[in-house]
Amino acid sequence: MAFRTSPTLRKGLSNILQKRPDDVVFTTALRTPIARMKKGFKDAYPEELLAHVLLKTRERLEARGIDKSIIEDICTGTVLMELGGAKSGRMAALHAGMPITSAYKTVNRQCASSLQSITDIANSIRNGEIDCGIAAGVESMTRNYGSRAIPVDLSPTLKQSPSIDSRDCILPMGETSERVADKWDISRERQDEFAANSHLKASAAQKDGRLASEIEPITVRWVDPETGNETTKEVSLDEGIRHDSSAEKLGKLKPAFRPDGRSTAGNSSQVSDGAVALTLARRDVAEKAGMEILGKWVGTATKGVKPDVMGIGPAIATPKLLERFGLSVNEIDLWELNEAFASQALMTIDTLKLDINKVNPKGGAIALGHPLGASGGRLVTSLLLELRRTGQQVGVATLCCGTGYGKATLVVAE
Repeated sequence: MAFRTSPTLRKGLSNILQKRPDDVVFTTALRTPIARMKKGFKDAYPEELLAHVLLKTRERLEARGIDKSIIEDICTGTVLMELGGAKSGRMAALHAGMPITSAYKTVNRQCASSLQSITDIANSIRNGEIDCGIAAGVESMTRNYGSRAIPVDLSPTLKQSPSIDSRDCILPMGETSERVADKWDISRERQDEFAANSHLKASAAQKDGRLASEIEPITVRWVDPETGNETTKEVSLDEGIRHDSSAEKLGKLKPAFRPDGRSTAGNSSQVSDGAVALTLARRDVAEKAGMEILGKWVGTATKGVKPDVMGIGPAIATPKLLERFGLSVNEIDLWELNEAFASQALMTIDTLKLDINKVNPKGGAIALGHPLGASGGRLVTSLLLELRRTGQQVGVATLCCGTGYGKATLVVAE
């Protein structure tokens, strides 16, 4: 049995910018609005959000005369869905009119789950298993966040493990933020200023339509909280943005995780609902089919860190990514850094010496929200569209992950 040989790793900016027939390219990228927990999507199911982005993806392909049978596999990142979302997700795909011949799976890499679904589909294309597939992500934290993402049926032996790192895998996320702030001396004032800027950037991007370019509005089930009557409601905007946010206002909030802590509800990511989907294909296949090419997937890197400071993951994974492809920080045009907490975002910016003006130009998870399984795909969607809008090319999307690691992905817009 013959296997395709592993592709040669191409290093350096000039090599990465070259277009080749076997490149893995993005041909659609879209998402739902992001709703605050128990707000706009409070009566929706995650599989309904997923079905919507898959339906809109199919419609975009078909609008260009592309037969949906080109889609060979679908991978969805999700953290909290029942049974891993495998059955309900396949139902969503078929409900959305995806071909019966397209296979389906889910993946859970914590907050980077849809960044991992992109990786899985991209590697399947690169290895010759498929020519085209969809990477998606979805989360309804309204429905599935009851245990706050901590397992409830867990081995007593592991709960009392002699390994402190093992025990710290179920440390509350807020405490990990406080430990990052302590160890890297990230002040409350800096965190509040960073959070306010996230809201102000998102506010500007919502008002000028940059966020709307990512979003497919959705009509969802809505039960009136006062009358109990069931109707429907269209959601078209991200709900978490505070247009009048300021560091002064955020500074009045009480610490959320320690009595004397620095992390608050205002400088931490919002608990949210949402979904995302991106189509990937081999360049020669995409061109022959008449797909619009948005950019290409170059590669990814992951690296573990101690669980009690899980938020530093991007600061550790990103250098591994850049070294792998022979790039420097200064050669990256834009960064999408998931704002799990202001503390860890600032630690990453400080450690990598990033130009703050290149980071999260449309705001981040503090303002927009963090629907766990959908966030990685949202970062890539935002990155591709903003690079294209501004005439820039090279971007990195990176997230920290609960239990202690980071994931970073390199893309080139076209």
